[in-house]
Amino acid sequence: MKLIIITFSFVFLLSATISARTFSDYINPNFTATYVQFIDSFGTFLLSYNKTFKAAIFNPGGQQTSFYLCVIHAASNSIIWSGNRDAPISDSGKMFLTLEGITIIDEGGKTKWSTPSLKSQVDRLVLTEMGNLVLLDKSNGSLWESFQNPTDTIVVGQRLPVGASLSSAGSDSDLSTGNYTLTITSSDAILQWYGQTYWKMSMDTKVYKNSDGVVEFMAINSTGFYLFGDGKSVYQLGLPLASFRIAKLDTSGHFTINSFSGTNLKQEFVGPGDECQTPLACGRAGLCTENTVSSTPVCSCPPDFHLGSGNSSGCVPNNRSYSLPVACKYSSVVSFFNIGYVEYFSTFYSDPVMYSGNLAACQNICSSNCSCLGIFFVNTSGSCYIVENVLGSIQSSNGGGRDMLGFIKAIVVASTTSNDNDSDENQRSQKGGFPVAVAVLLPILGFTILMAIVFLVWRKLTLSRMKEVKLGKNSPSSGDLDAFYIPGLPARFDYEELEEATDNFKTLIGSGGFGAVYKGVLPDKSFVAVKKIVNIGMQGKKDFCTEIAVIGNIHHVNLVKLKGFCAQGRHRLLVYEYMNRGSLDRNLFGGGPVLEWQERFDVALGTARGLAYLHSGCEQKVIHCDIKPENILLQDQFHAKISDFGLSKLLSPEQSGLFTTMRGTRGYLAPEWLTNSAITEKTDVYSFGMVLLELVSGRKNCYFRSRSHSIDDSNSGGRNSSASSTPGLVYFPLFALEMHEQGSYLELADPRLEARVTCEDVEKLVRIALCCVHEEPALRPNMVTVVGMLEGSTPLPHPRIESLNFLRFYGRRFTEASTVADENEFGSVMHQQSHSSASMPSDSLTGRFSYISSQNISGPR
Repeated sequence: MKLIIITFSFVFLLSATISARTFSDYINPNFTATYVQFIDSFGTFLLSYNKTFKAAIFNPGGQQTSFYLCVIHAASNSIIWSGNRDAPISDSGKMFLTLEGITIIDEGGKTKWSTPSLKSQVDRLVLTEMGNLVLLDKSNGSLWESFQNPTDTIVVGQRLPVGASLSSAGSDSDLSTGNYTLTITSSDAILQWYGQTYWKMSMDTKVYKNSDGVVEFMAINSTGFYLFGDGKSVYQLGLPLASFRIAKLDTSGHFTINSFSGTNLKQEFVGPGDECQTPLACGRAGLCTENTVSSTPVCSCPPDFHLGSGNSSGCVPNNRSYSLPVACKYSSVVSFFNIGYVEYFSTFYSDPVMYSGNLAACQNICSSNCSCLGIFFVNTSGSCYIVENVLGSIQSSNGGGRDMLGFIKAIVVASTTSNDNDSDENQRSQKGGFPVAVAVLLPILGFTILMAIVFLVWRKLTLSRMKEVKLGKNSPSSGDLDAFYIPGLPARFDYEELEEATDNFKTLIGSGGFGAVYKGVLPDKSFVAVKKIVNIGMQGKKDFCTEIAVIGNIHHVNLVKLKGFCAQGRHRLLVYEYMNRGSLDRNLFGGGPVLEWQERFDVALGTARGLAYLHSGCEQKVIHCDIKPENILLQDQFHAKISDFGLSKLLSPEQSGLFTTMRGTRGYLAPEWLTNSAITEKTDVYSFGMVLLELVSGRKNCYFRSRSHSIDDSNSGGRNSSASSTPGLVYFPLFALEMHEQGSYLELADPRLEARVTCEDVEKLVRIALCCVHEEPALRPNMVTVVGMLEGSTPLPHPRIESLNFLRFYGRRFTEASTVADENEFGSVMHQQSHSSASMPSDSLTGRFSYISSQNISGPR
């Protein structure tokens, strides 16, 4: 008897051991898995061929109540898919693989989740090396795949087609469907919270637009994050090379992309990048302020609100007689709390419900809509935005010029009882009641105040019209602008406001083909740069404002922000953010501290990113047409921003043919400008290449060199180059080409940097610059590729010498011109300019020679 018991126990243990074995690559039907059965391997019952991924009955967070069928990246323990996310099982629940598919049953035999009906019987369940859990039939045909049923994550090799979406999890330990979604449309990837959009891939400053195609699917791969359509990328986020990547919509609503290296996941991208742009950054009705010290925002409550107690996550009214409503579940008695000038995340991505109106009309729209919980009203345009169904966090205004007033709807608390009313009546009785005299006088006083307000408004309008006449303007104040509305128009200023802000245009800080720039201070103490526009066509105000609306809606960290404008009478002014370090030419060519190499590289990268956004990231492609150091402005830490973008659109058709000053500057003009060839974004690439060479050398590309300050001949090893050995006018791009051919890159570096730059650093920028200035536009890289080269994610190309030979012709022409000119004349000009030769504007040196003819500028062909 004892022998029988021992034998039976052995057989039982052997069968249990076999059934608990973790299988590799695939399993066949009539298979059962439980967490308890596979507990020694953390619930894992199936591994991919190389053990990159595992399928398991898993309890995230270590809790012991909710278990899920999961696919997990083994090295990082990241869950990339879960089957029964909304129907977890206990530790004794089971997964069955049958001929009909996968079924998950909890204790008591209740089915919690299963695969849909299949077209044929299952032969095996496979876990691929990409992390795809696949049901196959006997012919190896796919019956069902986890990749086609995504949860909150996609990985390399997986596609998210148009119409599909990712949904966040409830928490790290609760995989149930959360409130955030990432949806793919035919034109974009969109993050939403209860239907309110708070991020779009197309509007992210790090994302570039490559084509106007229709989006078909989203994917990540070893080089980046893409929206693909018609066999090519429509939108692209370039990332460093990585063999494994995870893109996930996390529990807080962030869309993150992480790469895996070694034993850790490294975050490469997060959208939205601004923490305050996430819906619940500071809870319901919380006020979110950007933290300049860290990425964690500063949370507070709006005026007349305080932090709620208990389980309340957010802010509630100070007056306990009011509470925040639930959509369509409140009484008809409503009020609005004015929370001041703020922003709300969804208004950046939605259209107003009213384009031109007053505040009262905006409030009436919300009052009559039970799902409306708040309004945001733009003073300058009369636009009205409403928030429906749920209210998220509010953003502190960044002074961007929208002048958006926020109002939160509140309701009278129903629990206010008649006893409270009786108490109030008793208190009023004890104080002697409400005087009859006051009741009689109040209507008279109100009427008097109303008439006074009407008179003051009439008087202000009359004085405004008189000022218009005095200034010789052809239209009343701004009435002609009020007669129409253009969505997205920046803040509008009166001419008198800007006169006062600039102290009657006292401090000149710059000038160019479009006009002079003056420093100003607005009433809120913020500094601005005010540009007086000249040399534009006789456009109507509406045409002018339409173009300004386009420019004002272009936002990127490397583009100078347009804060407002003035179109009053004949005056046209633009109000920009103030860049406290001035223009690149003053910092690079002036007599101040030498720009270090890293600072120069940061300027180059920032400028490249800004141009890439203008060319590929905007809804309407913008060609700058005048990239030069004067139009690259710097802030603290030498953060570079491009100015004057889009202004070429303000030129009249008659002026569009001009290439000097307004439409490009000599020394930065691509050859196609003077050969009547098509002007494309590649003309900006050429100009950028010329700026890049100036960043390398610290000099203007065309400068006069006398014997006393010539390039050290010892550095050139005694070589006799046409660009370097002869005193006179030096054409640096030719010198750069010659040194590139000889591999002598350090001779091109600014001598003021001494030994603080390496040959490899200089070679990188010179090779990129030479590729940018290829004579044929088609051979020049686009700016997205240039950014990749600078960042290191795209290999450095080799310049095509045959497309750079025109530089030799340029160099000979400049050399001949300098020998004809009297050297003393150049010295006189230089003395008058009070600058060193390194800081001389190229136009001053070459003005004597006008410009090379259109027949010669492109060189011999």
